[in-house]
Amino acid sequence: MRLQSDILVLGSGIAGLTFAIKAARKHKDRSILVLTKTVEGESNTRYAQGGVAAVWDLEKDNFDKHIADTLDAGDGLCKTDIVKIVVEEGPERVREIIEWGARFDKEKNSTEYDLAREGGHSEHRILHYKDLTGWEIQRTLMEEAAKYPNIKVLEHYYALDLITQHHLGRMIIRVTPDIECYGCYALNKENGEIDTLLSRVTILCTGGGGQVYKSTTNPVIATGDGVAMTYRAKGRVENMEFMQFHPTSLYNPAGENPSFLVSEAVRGHGGILKTAEGEEFMQHYDPRLSLAPRDIVARAIDSEMKKRGTDCMYLDCRHLDKDDFVAHFPTIYEKCLSIGIDPMVNMIPVVPACHYMCGGIKVDDHGRSSIHRLYAAGECSSTGLHGANRLASNSLLEALVFADRIAHDIDEKLEGWSFQDGIPDWNAEGTTDPKEMVLITQGMKELREIMSYYVGIVRSNVRCQRALDRLYLLYKETEELYRTTAVSPQLMELRNLITVAYLITRSASHRRESRGLHFTTDYPDQLPFIEHSVL
Repeated sequence: MRLQSDILVLGSGIAGLTFAIKAARKHKDRSILVLTKTVEGESNTRYAQGGVAAVWDLEKDNFDKHIADTLDAGDGLCKTDIVKIVVEEGPERVREIIEWGARFDKEKNSTEYDLAREGGHSEHRILHYKDLTGWEIQRTLMEEAAKYPNIKVLEHYYALDLITQHHLGRMIIRVTPDIECYGCYALNKENGEIDTLLSRVTILCTGGGGQVYKSTTNPVIATGDGVAMTYRAKGRVENMEFMQFHPTSLYNPAGENPSFLVSEAVRGHGGILKTAEGEEFMQHYDPRLSLAPRDIVARAIDSEMKKRGTDCMYLDCRHLDKDDFVAHFPTIYEKCLSIGIDPMVNMIPVVPACHYMCGGIKVDDHGRSSIHRLYAAGECSSTGLHGANRLASNSLLEALVFADRIAHDIDEKLEGWSFQDGIPDWNAEGTTDPKEMVLITQGMKELREIMSYYVGIVRSNVRCQRALDRLYLLYKETEELYRTTAVSPQLMELRNLITVAYLITRSASHRRESRGLHFTTDYPDQLPFIEHSVL
């Protein structure tokens, strides 16, 4: 089947739906097609616990403070102009989703918002909805998007590849200056058919790739699809070595995927990191103690675990008021109880887990990628806001701001873009149904072990080279499967994650210093110059 839409959006999280709503308002006569590979409500956004950071209390906070906190967390690699744009435009974007119905928590018996503080922030500026902020934002956006008849959401559609001049028979390399995107091929998971989706402009809002590691707070859909598709289409990708590990996922000996996140807001609320013996340890790593930026806290926990030979560290909340804790963190409280831990009686066992991709598809200040008519927003993009390490709760803010900026940027251009003729349908000739799914599932297991053991929180030249060698073998085996068997979501996710793993490892190999989220034992010091790893 061939479908045409004026605007094609891949992903239905905060970036994708915010953009779709704004585009629908501006272009009531234009069709907007939103693809999601599961259901509309399932996205990385939905799992965000902490909140959205924005300068709100102008008596105590200001833009300069938020900018300074972001630059400090980014460890010298943030783009200052982008940080300024996001911080200064952010509050207005948050007001918009409040107008659409987002119910952020307010102080008791007050109309003022209950602003939380998280690691790396100098002030209380986090708007939140209990410990389900992402769920609340997703709910709000879905209800608002449903009001616009020109927005159509296709569920259970898996985007396979971006369509460019390559599909018209033209040779394209990474330095080709005028690559254009004409839409994508997508697998209809309900009937197994591969449809050709043509559009005037395509916006990638496909989220992160946390499933590349064994332990991640990301949902199972976070397989780096947008980054991998862009790289295959010869688009520019940067800073992939900076994978953020959240310091405090819940340690569950039984294992679970995704790992359950114990929000940074718990530490902002007064939770203290300790050893099994109840001793604090963060004073040995940073004067901000348990509220240091995530890269510092994650490495500190990892260091203490290795030093002591233990499986986890602990978050002590026993001194906090129970009613207040339960009111702020009902989901975390219930989850802990479900595995036999009462946070008011027992310390919460925590361990770092892969959480957020700070690099991604290289975009400019309006979300434009290196491929014409292709934009990116949200976690799959690299705007320059996060630099070498993301400041807590800046991600939702970035998605809101760039969704808005993309919507404005396409205003005058949309009329000038036309549908491309001559695009062929997907060619599945010579393939057969996969007969051994174990090849895919085992490949996924091997991939996650390679990345977790060799390219995790602490790296080295030897580890990175060993990872590249193993990944190449896995790549060859998977490409042979792709060449000879019919595509499936499982095969494509494995293929995409191998690409993401390669980009992370290759970028890590190129950065011969330790900076932000990238720490290597061969180059433990930070160098005085600034660079971006563009692939």
